[in-house]
Formats: sequence, C-alpha cells, structure tokens
Amino acid sequence: MDCLEGMKQMPAASVDLVVTSPPYNIGIDYGTYDDSLDRDSFITWCQQWAGEVHRLMSDEASFFLNIGAAPADPLLPHQIILALTGGEPGFILQNTFHWIKSISVKTRKGETISAGHFKPINSKRFVNDCHEYLFHLTKTGKVPLERRAAGVEYADKSNIARWGHTGGEDKRCRGNNWFIPYETIVSRDKDRPHPCLLYTSPSPRDRG
Repeated sequence: MDCLEGMKQMPAASVDLVVTSPPYNIGIDYGTYDDSLDRDSFITWCQQWAGEVHRLMSDEASFFLNIGAAPADPLLPHQIILALTGGEPGFILQNTFHWIKSISVKTRKGETISAGHFKPINSKRFVNDCHEYLFHLTKTGKVPLERRAAGVEYADKSNIARWGHTGGEDKRCRGNNWFIPYETIVSRDKDRPHPCLLYTSPSPRDRG
C-alpha cells in the first residue's frame, strides 16, 4: 500500500531502524507515482512521509536516507535534508555517508587504478556523477553506532599498538566514504528493478 497509509497504521516509537531510497524526482516511470513534481510539492511530500517515519522511531532509532541527484540538479539532496532538519519533522543529521560508485586513485606505488561503474554522460557542462548521499538521521544526534562493524584492517599494523582506542583489534572504522560498485546492466527494468521501497525494522520489544 501507499507508505503514508501503511505507516499510519503502525504504533508510535515502534521502529528501531529505517532505510529508504525514495524517488529522486527525476522523471522515472514508476507506473503509479508521478516522479516529476514541482520542487516545492516534492519537498513537501518528503516532509510528510518523513514525519511518519519520525513518529514511528524510538529515541534510539536510526534513519538512513539514500538520495542521489542529477548532474543538472545537484541541490536537491541538500534541500531535502535541510527541510527534514530545519523544521518539521525535526530530525538531526548525525552522519553523512558518500556512496562511491566509481573512483580512480593512485596507489602507494604511484599507479593510478580505476574501479567501479563509470556511467558516461553527454555534457560539456557537468562532470560525471559517481556518488550518492546516505544521510544518517536520528531524533537526538546521540545514537551509538557499531563503528567497526563494517570496518577495515589497518594498512600500517603499527597503528594497532600505537593508538589506544583500537583495543588491540586489527580493524578501524571505515569512515564515511563507502565504495560499493554495481555491475553494468543492459535493461533497468529487467536487470535492476528499483521500486523505491521503504524498509522499517520493528523494535525488539514489538517483535513476536
């Protein structure tokens, strides 16, 4: 059902985790949803469903919001996050992650390597857009995270003993740049259908 109608049927403070990637308002044909609203209407709609998310979240809950942008409209993700934090529903932006889809880096040996899916664009005005935002929103800005749950090993092992916060463990926080490539596809509808789902994880106290 419509996410707004579905969330209204759920009890307040009953969810500990929300992950969603809503429509980006860039004209994708979803069949039942108009993905080409005017800017004010789209932001208002985002505030409406985000208001229900805020009502459903417990005080310890985290809300991860994935938003991308078209090269010609780079302000949209920032305008949405300002709308969700500047008034109603009143979220606090606790972390900002960058989902890197394609990157070129120079190794310690001086070699330049490229990895990921580089989506070409036909433009003389814009550079290729190789990332999306993942905003971590909470009610208080003080929700603890398992920072090393998705950690990486230290490249310089001497840092394990040098830094007391490691606790002797060869794993550090990955940081806020996450390289997650995806395979090149021929057909979006066939190979990567994306219905823009909203996923909520009920609080343990509400699970059967």
